[in-house]
Amino acid sequence: MSDSVTGLNAEFAALVGLDWADRKHCLALVPTAGGEIEKGELDNTPEAIAAWAAGLDERFGGRPIAVAIEQKRGAVVHMLRRHPQLVLFLVRPGMSASFRHAFYPSGAKNDPGDTALLLDLLIHHRERLQRYQPDDEKTRLLERLVEERRKAVNEKTRFVLQLTDCLKQYFPQVLRWFHSVDSPVVADLLDQWPELAKLQRTNPAKLAKFLGEHKGLNQERIQERIQQIYAAVAATSDPVVIEACSRRAVSLVQHLRVFWADIADLTKRIAELVADHPDTPIFRSLPGAGAATVPRLIAAFGTKRERFETAYQLQCYSGIAPVQQASGKTRVVHFRRACPKFLRQTFQEFAGQSIRFSTWAKAFYLNQRSHGTAHHAAVRALAYKWIRIIFRCWKERQPYDEQLYIAAAQRRGALLGPALAAVTDAKTSTNARWTKVAGFHQLAGDFA
Repeated sequence: MSDSVTGLNAEFAALVGLDWADRKHCLALVPTAGGEIEKGELDNTPEAIAAWAAGLDERFGGRPIAVAIEQKRGAVVHMLRRHPQLVLFLVRPGMSASFRHAFYPSGAKNDPGDTALLLDLLIHHRERLQRYQPDDEKTRLLERLVEERRKAVNEKTRFVLQLTDCLKQYFPQVLRWFHSVDSPVVADLLDQWPELAKLQRTNPAKLAKFLGEHKGLNQERIQERIQQIYAAVAATSDPVVIEACSRRAVSLVQHLRVFWADIADLTKRIAELVADHPDTPIFRSLPGAGAATVPRLIAAFGTKRERFETAYQLQCYSGIAPVQQASGKTRVVHFRRACPKFLRQTFQEFAGQSIRFSTWAKAFYLNQRSHGTAHHAAVRALAYKWIRIIFRCWKERQPYDEQLYIAAAQRRGALLGPALAAVTDAKTSTNARWTKVAGFHQLAGDFA
């Protein structure tokens, strides 16, 4: 192996394969000037990694050292990034697993063997590995915060569903009295009156004052709600169910309050970062891109224009581009699963939102649906088209102009004339309406 390393580009003084673990990292190093492979272990502590990096810096005179690691973002990557002479190459877990299966079909696996495979990938297939090139600080922070916000929203949704199920068991009237259990009025009500019997023993004046302190109810609706409260019949008289479920409901409400505060704080900080970001005007110009979508699109593209040479690279990387498998006369196109899921979700959700605000996007979607394409597949096809458009705006640092794009597309014959006309006519048609399905808006009626 050392002979093949000797002829490598002199960019790196040494190549390192590092298989990380919770306590100890297994590593293999080979100098590019020639020599045998050196193997060893490294404690998973900042001090051990700092001492190891300092030793390499002294040994190789500060020259760059390539490190292949099977981790995109984590504690080890953060510790290695502190040392500028270490150039990280990120190996996808699926790539190393396939590489391992090719050479060890028996399924044998151990840390030294995985380390050797990582080093082999770095030596022979470096051009296929992703070189870690971190974006600027604000963009990286924005990327982390939008992901954290989405996780918080998902966790909040989980608790909302649990609270809904809990109320159905002993206090289902709450689900009818209020539009959503994901609201402060429901939380405050359950804090004070976690069960129907306690609520019905309350003075009507106190109930009227409580309901009046929350938005969304006028006097007429307040009186109607109070009448419903006193006329309600308990779903169960079993004291075991009532006490257990009421305690559970109060606990879930407390969890929801934590997530409400966390999401509000994240939203505020994200808005501050977006306001100061140089690419904000580009993404705010996109039809359907709102307060939640703009920061996600900024994070998706980043600020390093050299990261992607073509829009197709981003289409594939994001998972929006489908995968084609061909063998002989057989050709199959299917959904791309190996991709950053949050990134694919960002583009797909934006495309779905744009249908309501962009004339040509609606025409494209309707044309896809008219040919029998399922809703989500049609939205992904639209996202595929949107990435090319946004990529051009991003590269040229120019905001999107709907009319300019439509005029250019019509000159090229890239827009479907009948579909575009149908969308224009649909603005005054009573058959054109939108419905919310699984959190997304899609056309219903004759246009679905």
